[in-house]
Amino acid sequence: MPFANFKVPAGSLDEQQKELIVTRTTELYVEIYGERARAATMVLVEEVTDGGWGIGGGVLTLAKLQEPSED
Repeated sequence: MPFANFKVPAGSLDEQQKELIVTRTTELYVEIYGERARAATMVLVEEVTDGGWGIGGGVLTLAKLQEPSED
């Protein structure tokens, strides 16, 4: 059974965005494995509590993700 697990900051996606992740991921697996994969594909969009993860040695928060990039 194909399985994908997306971990996202809590509150960063609305229901429509989560549905888009599920449908596009399912379509990707179908593209790779064929139509037989559709019914067996499981996609989990898991919301992580704000401040419950880190990157580069620092705690990641929703506020930090929403800051303008420094490009």
